Amino acid sequence: MGPTQLSTQDHGKRVASVFEMEEEGLPLFSGSENPPEHAENPPLKRKKGPAPKMLGNEVCSVCGDKASGFHYNVLSCEGCKGFFRRSVIKGAQYVCKNGGKCEMDMYMRRKCQECRLRKCQEAGMREQYVLSEEQIRLKKLKKQEDDQARTVVVRPNPPNPPSPSHKLTPEQLSMIKKLVAAQQQCNQRSFTDRLKVTPWPQIPDPNNREARQQRFAHFTELAIISVQEIVDFAKQLPGFLELTREDQIALLKTSTIEVMLLETSRRYNPEIESITFLKDLSYNRDDFAKAGLQFEFINPIFEFSKGMNELQLNDAEYALLIAINIFSADRPNVQDQSLVERLQHTYVEALHSYICINRPNDRLMFPRMLMKLVSLRTLSSVHSEQAEHQEELNMCSTSKGVSGRMGESRELSSISCF
Repeated sequence: MGPTQLSTQDHGKRVASVFEMEEEGLPLFSGSENPPEHAENPPLKRKKGPAPKMLGNEVCSVCGDKASGFHYNVLSCEGCKGFFRRSVIKGAQYVCKNGGKCEMDMYMRRKCQECRLRKCQEAGMREQYVLSEEQIRLKKLKKQEDDQARTVVVRPNPPNPPSPSHKLTPEQLSMIKKLVAAQQQCNQRSFTDRLKVTPWPQIPDPNNREARQQRFAHFTELAIISVQEIVDFAKQLPGFLELTREDQIALLKTSTIEVMLLETSRRYNPEIESITFLKDLSYNRDDFAKAGLQFEFINPIFEFSKGMNELQLNDAEYALLIAINIFSADRPNVQDQSLVERLQHTYVEALHSYICINRPNDRLMFPRMLMKLVSLRTLSSVHSEQAEHQEELNMCSTSKGVSGRMGESRELSSISCF
């Protein structure tokens, strides 16, 4: 590894100096690596009919992590759900280095794939319930079409064209100016961190192991800068500091990936089909692939960025949309949902008024923008699943450098935002 390559220890210190929260942090490239807190539960027998209502404290029957629901007949977490699906679709054959005797928990699930798959099957996961990639794509497409149709059905009579006297209130104007200024300030602050990022290697061979590690480090460090930028921006949102610290953390933990994707789409250049970070660092799909990311993860990001770019949003519209995304009351572990909803409504009203004034001939722009937030939820879920898959692939490597760099990415899962 060259002298420009950051060590895991140095990288961890830099992250710790930015973030100080002791709770579980913001997931970027991988899932949580906290030690297991729950004992392994016996397999749950599922009865026919709808899944029982979740209480919020259920644990995964496979690894003991927090369960997100019943998947393939078993109460499990998102990680084990995705792992089982990928294993079935690809017909994966794993080999345990410990003779199939690994005790499965949140740590070992990343170390031994054979024992994890066996535990999934013992818990009751059924291969026949796994949909193919094409079936999933068609299912998501149908759901989006149903959502759009439902929006049209429940929408009342089309509103009358905005009158010439329609204008933003002084409070809304002040808020929008503050958001744009905060966004520019956070972007400018990020530009100063450019020299801290591991340089992009100039080695032409895409399969060179050292170059691949440096590229992965490069993107990891760009992600850290992006997270800090998002946190700084959120703290300047009117109303954000009115929330409890716990609710601030809950909102940021679950919205950060989506906000990063919105910021990425802001930086998309359709002429060269690339994404620009820190003013002039541009990357196309192949660059992301050279860093070790899978095209299954890369392509949806570029497609979403292309779709957002076609809307031709300005800085004020992006800033309002990001604020609306952050103030989502349905995020997990949010306590004061009514306050979050009131704060979000303030930004929704401001965005609607702003669009009515600046785009009077495009009455569909407002619903189109809100529908992008729905697409973001799906894309964020795909990101989390692909991130875990990426870590599984890297763990198959015997290179210490890859393992060290993956260790750095796992540190990002426990960093703080305050």
